[in-house]
Amino acid sequence: MAKKLWGGRFQKETDDLVNDFNASIQFDQRLYKEDITGSMAHAKMLGAQGIISMEDVGAILGGLQSILEDVEAGKVEFTADNEDIHMNVEALLTQRIGDAGKRLHTGRSRNDQVALDFRMYVRSHIPTVVGQLLELETVLCRQAKKWQTAVMPGYTHLQRAQPISFAQHLMAYANMLRRDITRLEDCAVRMNECPLGSGALAGTTYPIDRWMTAKELGFDAPMSNSLDGVSDRDYALELMSALSILMMHLSRFSEEIIFWCSWEFKFIELDDAYSTGSSIMPQKKNPDIAELVRGKTGRVYGDLMALLTTMKGIPLAYNKDMQEDKEPVFDAIDTVEMCVPVFSAMIDTMTVLPENMRKAAGRGFINATDCADYLTKRGMPFRDAYTVTGRLVAACTAQGKTLEDLTLDELRAVSDLFAEDVYEAINLENCMALRKSYGGPAVSETTRQIEAIEAFVAERTAN
Repeated sequence: MAKKLWGGRFQKETDDLVNDFNASIQFDQRLYKEDITGSMAHAKMLGAQGIISMEDVGAILGGLQSILEDVEAGKVEFTADNEDIHMNVEALLTQRIGDAGKRLHTGRSRNDQVALDFRMYVRSHIPTVVGQLLELETVLCRQAKKWQTAVMPGYTHLQRAQPISFAQHLMAYANMLRRDITRLEDCAVRMNECPLGSGALAGTTYPIDRWMTAKELGFDAPMSNSLDGVSDRDYALELMSALSILMMHLSRFSEEIIFWCSWEFKFIELDDAYSTGSSIMPQKKNPDIAELVRGKTGRVYGDLMALLTTMKGIPLAYNKDMQEDKEPVFDAIDTVEMCVPVFSAMIDTMTVLPENMRKAAGRGFINATDCADYLTKRGMPFRDAYTVTGRLVAACTAQGKTLEDLTLDELRAVSDLFAEDVYEAINLENCMALRKSYGGPAVSETTRQIEAIEAFVAERTAN
């Protein structure tokens, strides 16, 4: 068994069961690039401050670069004997360059090292998710432009409520995703402080330059308290919270996709490339992508709850419990980065069936509010107009009619305020087109919404 780098205090070898239980290399090895990059910055600072010789710095940088190249070429096999990615890299470095490698850890602890590596890893994945969401926004805008006049029923309580356009429905999600993007961007700003130099918890007596390492690694500043630097994972929790909200939005959208492509609705049809079949029922075309996104939402929620629960009872500073931070974060990031592109492609390739949407809109009295508004605009108090329209709906329901089917005489039997222009007022296309209030379904408003999202996307993709 390899000698532990921390083994000076111990008289016995670590039990094999403990060694396996304690090791994290099986999952934290994905931090190899961050670990090597952070070590390079630390070595440069040590040299600039005269803490180690520039000759040692050169050897360290060359050794770390060779390790990075070998890892990426698949030539390095990490071992649980060295527990984690940090000690594996340090052991490899010392094997390659000798005593100079042993000087790398001067003025540093694994506590601030892992805090740095993990923060850099989390930070690096935010642009990836944001980029995927910007592509989904583009897809939604592209689809919305096609269907600004497509009337569909809007729902409350999953009951047909009022006429909207399919474009407005899509842009509702586009606006939710815009907030998801800004949440991720805000998270990236808050986490951009460097924990390196915090040491185990109390900093160091060496004359280190924390501003130098922070700048070298692309951080805005070093963290201002060394205890805080090694003790918290709120940036990871904030990311997972943002990812959970994002997945909630995708899950709700998935639920509607599942409804819409069913025979009961048939508002859309998913492309064959983004559907699956049944092993026994040849007629089936299943929305498995939408169902999996809906299902994986619970997985991301679970990752967030796992880390929240891990962190809730830990006193300052570092505790080994915090080794449990990485797997849920890795899983949440992996899950989201897998879900968003395939969801985007599913939306981009779906076939919209506006005739079926219009047919559904024609049933369910979704122009009842417009009928009441018609009476109100002609002088009747809204509550009275509401009651009159309700009586008309009840009569239509009993006779199997719609409001448009009623004759003017039948309407005037309930209120003499009805005139020939009522039919124009309750026409579904007009009901939708006249809803020009800010944020509404009228073409002028969905055009504004689409242009706003397109500008939002353009601003970010130009940078």
